[in-house]
Amino acid sequence: MDNTRNLLLAVVLCGLMLLGWDAGMRYFYPQPAVEAQAEVVAQADAVDAAATSGTREGGLTDPADIAQEEADLETELVSAERVQIDSPEVTGSINPVGARIDDITLKTHRQTVKKDSGPVRILSPNGTPAQHFAEFGFIVNEERIAQNVVWESEGGPLAPGSPVTLRHDNGNGQVMTIELSIDDHYMITAKQTIANLSENAIIARPFGLINRASKTASSDTWNVHSGPIGNFGDAVQFGPDYDDLAEDIAEGKTEGRAHWLGFTDIYWLSALIPEDGSDADADFRSLGNGLFRADLIYQPVTVAAGKQVSKTTRLFAGAKESNVLSEYEDAGVDKFGKSIDWGWFEIIAWPIWWLLTHLFGLVGNFGVAIILLTVIIRGALFPIAQKQFASMAAMKAIQPKMKAIQERYKDNKQEQQQKIMALYKEEKVNPLAGCLPILIQIPIFFALYKTLLLSIEMRHQPFVLWLKDLSAPDPAHILNLFGLLPFDVPSLLAIGPLAILLGVTMWMTFKMNPTAMDPIQQQIFNIMPWMLMFVMAPFAAGLLLYWVTNNVLTLAQQSYLYSKHPQLRAAAEKEKADKAIAAANEAKG
Repeated sequence: MDNTRNLLLAVVLCGLMLLGWDAGMRYFYPQPAVEAQAEVVAQADAVDAAATSGTREGGLTDPADIAQEEADLETELVSAERVQIDSPEVTGSINPVGARIDDITLKTHRQTVKKDSGPVRILSPNGTPAQHFAEFGFIVNEERIAQNVVWESEGGPLAPGSPVTLRHDNGNGQVMTIELSIDDHYMITAKQTIANLSENAIIARPFGLINRASKTASSDTWNVHSGPIGNFGDAVQFGPDYDDLAEDIAEGKTEGRAHWLGFTDIYWLSALIPEDGSDADADFRSLGNGLFRADLIYQPVTVAAGKQVSKTTRLFAGAKESNVLSEYEDAGVDKFGKSIDWGWFEIIAWPIWWLLTHLFGLVGNFGVAIILLTVIIRGALFPIAQKQFASMAAMKAIQPKMKAIQERYKDNKQEQQQKIMALYKEEKVNPLAGCLPILIQIPIFFALYKTLLLSIEMRHQPFVLWLKDLSAPDPAHILNLFGLLPFDVPSLLAIGPLAILLGVTMWMTFKMNPTAMDPIQQQIFNIMPWMLMFVMAPFAAGLLLYWVTNNVLTLAQQSYLYSKHPQLRAAAEKEKADKAIAAANEAKG
């Protein structure tokens, strides 16, 4: 009766865990609701966009916003005064009104897995639903140059080796220029110069800023940050997030010298990098209505009559490609690679990323690279697995002695435990040796999870057949017959082929486990593979591919080690036979 009650309790707890997991996934990875456009627009005026959670990719989700953005871009980007940008990896334009870089799209990254989905847009003009732009300017005698000033432009299009100069004369004897240049990736350099042609000294402060709407942000979750980011002092600061910054519509003061600051999504980054050796003021602030700003303002400089001063600021607006970030870090941008939020497992995640990308370079398919990575990891852990099985064999060999001790000292648990520990020492057996491979696998598994989640190199990478993006969940669902039936499957029941393979292979590995268990433990282990099937289904397909491959290798490894330790197989078979006899006797009784 107690066993039946405990089993029912275990089943109920597993069910609650599944429901809780589904609720958590909905909270951390919400799916955008499709609403009537009029209702969305009405709500957008009343609700702060900072409260939205975004998607994994980021970008607009409301149909009304998407339509409005497309319409705004058609009118905003046709101005003949705009200076075009055309570099190997980005295209766009510069708005001479306000000296704003507000039109950047990426040539090498698409919005979705569809080849005709169009390029990813990083920067968008002021006033559009997806506004996100950088601006450079000057504060002269505590007066900021007006945002609607039209700067004269010279040169263009902006390309590597082809700079563009913006020029403005304020009519008071000060001439300001911003010389823009761009490299082969995502870095734009702005050299800001102010010449004082008046008869009196002036106080000048060059500045740069990034302004963006939070409604385009990617999901900000417990393990991946999306929002304000910067390197201040000696560490990269992830935060505050948009919600915290918007609560009191106040400034987000930073501590320590700013090496760079801006806004990050899972895959994208916009950041300002001040001139080397400068001590610029840097902070984040909420502007209200879901708009936020990162400010970089240089210290006041006295410019004597007939003199000029210059400051050079860089703007990164692009994809967080590890190799590119490392190049900039090697060139002096301190800790720029840490804009990828590897977290606590960076010491493991980065080597896994390095090995995975190199394997991909060899085989040309990320799915195959993940399989090879799994083989390499299992091969590295094989000596530990051998020790595990040897320890299990030794544990089986001393089972009679353990049972004798347990029977002899059944009324004295403390002495019983001491005698068992002495037996372990005498026989040189480590009862915890079997846990070591599992403990080692945990950080490796989580590091691979972070790699698949964060690495843009794996974004939209296909494997075979229906698996077009290994960084996204398996799109095939059994319940709607792989899309043949016209309905969306609830996330709790979104089980695909990879999840089923995971459950089956996990069940097979548990079946081969020779460790003796009581009936309740056995029932829990029977349920666990199918519970994990539901829990893991929403994760990246690449992660499930790793786990399925790992399970298959575990089965092969166990079969091999059983052949080296026949006493384990014999013991396992004897246990099954004894349990069958006991069950038959209980049924007769």
